[in-house]
Amino acid sequence: MSDNSIICAGIDIGKQKLDVAVCGVKAALQADNTSAGHEKLITWLRRHKVERVGVEATGGYEQAIVRTLRREGFLVVVFQPIQVRAYAKFRLKLAKNDKIDASLIAACTASVDDVRAAPDPRFEAFAAAQTLIDQLTDDIVLYKTRRETAHDEHSRAFWEREIAGRKRQARDALKTLCAEMRVHADIAVKLDLIASVEGIAEKTAIAILIRMPEIGTLSREQVAALAGLAPYDDDSGRRAGSRHIQGGRTRLR
Repeated sequence: MSDNSIICAGIDIGKQKLDVAVCGVKAALQADNTSAGHEKLITWLRRHKVERVGVEATGGYEQAIVRTLRREGFLVVVFQPIQVRAYAKFRLKLAKNDKIDASLIAACTASVDDVRAAPDPRFEAFAAAQTLIDQLTDDIVLYKTRRETAHDEHSRAFWEREIAGRKRQARDALKTLCAEMRVHADIAVKLDLIASVEGIAEKTAIAILIRMPEIGTLSREQVAALAGLAPYDDDSGRRAGSRHIQGGRTRLR
């Protein structure tokens, strides 16, 4: 059961503004999504004795304030948008604006039974580098399709150059990422352990460790669920439905 004695707040994050609410009370704040605004927010949260703060993932706008909150000692829960929407439906909350969203996130935060430990801060930069490599790889696939549909030699030569360029960039980015990760002895050990599995190259080991830094601390079932490889039951009454795979982290899959 969640601990109702913990004072929780929710933050609706926008590119320019932060709307904040405390669960169970009318206290509310709007601050700029800037360094000065973050300082104002921290002071306000401490004045209201907030211990746990919930935010909704917004494609990157939340990263700076999440880092600040964790550095200042707050427990932070980062929700996926689907979680907050589902909670709003459960509470039959149809109206929507920034203040309402902040209150919903605060209530959703208070309902969380177990707050996960903050992720290793070293992996934030690693994840950004891995995303760049993924994007370059996606470009290569797209450019190969365009090369195949090109009807003249000039166009095909253009796409060949683009493909070669992206391959070189991806190769260099991977080399740099690998070197930066192996500076850390504990991470290097994990990389070598993952790569020791037959069929897994170092490139794949890097991607697995970055997209699932919890690996090594979870059960097989939990790992399968995070990877989107866990078979889920679909039974009801006497009906025994087929098992199906869904969910998980898209980038990891």
